[in-house]
Amino acid sequence: MITATLTLGAPPATAAGSVTAATVEEARLDRAVPQEILRRGGFASVAPEFARALAGAESYGEAERAVVRHGERLWRDAVDRAQGRRVRGDLSKDDDRPLYWARLAMTRELRGWQPGFVLGEERRARLMDRLERSSRGQDSIRFQGGGPRGTCVKRILLTGFDPFTLDRDVRISNPSGATALALDGSLIRTADGDLARIETAVFPVRWQDFADGTVERTLRGHLPEVDLFTTVSQGRIGRFDIERFNGAWRGGFPDNENLSRTETVPVADPATQPQWTATTLPYTSIVAADTGRFPVRDNTAVTEIPAGATGPVDRADGPTAGSTARAGGGGNYLSNEIAYRATLLRDRLGLPELPGGHVHTPVLQFGAGNTDPTTGTITDPEFVTNRLAIIAQVRAIVAVAASS
Repeated sequence: MITATLTLGAPPATAAGSVTAATVEEARLDRAVPQEILRRGGFASVAPEFARALAGAESYGEAERAVVRHGERLWRDAVDRAQGRRVRGDLSKDDDRPLYWARLAMTRELRGWQPGFVLGEERRARLMDRLERSSRGQDSIRFQGGGPRGTCVKRILLTGFDPFTLDRDVRISNPSGATALALDGSLIRTADGDLARIETAVFPVRWQDFADGTVERTLRGHLPEVDLFTTVSQGRIGRFDIERFNGAWRGGFPDNENLSRTETVPVADPATQPQWTATTLPYTSIVAADTGRFPVRDNTAVTEIPAGATGPVDRADGPTAGSTARAGGGGNYLSNEIAYRATLLRDRLGLPELPGGHVHTPVLQFGAGNTDPTTGTITDPEFVTNRLAIIAQVRAIVAVAASS
């Protein structure tokens, strides 16, 4: 079942090509909070500069070059900000939200752009895809030259997510996205003394992008060259979870476009699709290590329809033989799906020993006096402290995992 809670109509096509209305996600830009985040994050000029570049494009090739250049610059500027190299505005450097809202401002400009040449719906969609990929770090994963000369450097791939549930609270930040920005291109020392380079990318909270294969397209060329990978998302209050099992089921929770999907996870070659995949992260070592202030749990819970049964059953100790998935340890939303897709890709590439899986972070919470989304401020000291603690603990978890 596919349910759309909001449908936006498109205006008629023009001589310059089809132009579509802003998406549900882009429409939230007009609220006061996103505008404040852009201004205080130093990214308010990103979309106007991009619009001027588009206006100067006299051909599709020029437009594509402008899209890639500005998308890559947005990602690079966001990483530089998160890592303290170029911090504009008064929001703390660890804030992932300026990247999210600036990207949406750019996609809205591109969606409404009317060039002086015929563009057409298909070409506009290709430009949108290039913008999404370049501004999320998906095109800039590079492990070559990762460490000091003469050293052996392990390679780690980590992914995060955009903010989500923005109609509940448009101020929301996603600590997994913040972690991706903080760690991209960084060198860490593992628990056994080795150096490791981390490359990262961020993914949208949209069902359709996952059905279109954005995860596999981004990861396929890199899994054979890495020593470890982990997908990361925001999970439960007050704890980390290493999700042991991932299920092939979409549970229908609305995404950032307010679209709901309840179905088997759509993948290539569904005839060979398993109901479950499993982590190969060294969960025993991770759980036993002192990685930070939050407890870390080896989560083996799932929801399944047992073989021969018709109704779902919650199980604390993993799936039973022949069962049908209804939720992995990470639920049945896009965090479970990215873990399922990444680990299925690992297995289909013939890399069963490659350490990889999913880490759920604690929920990033505002301070005690700042919980009302209608009257609260966009940041507070406890909010920043909580995000920094989560980022530091993910870094420590990765260091332990890379040592095992």
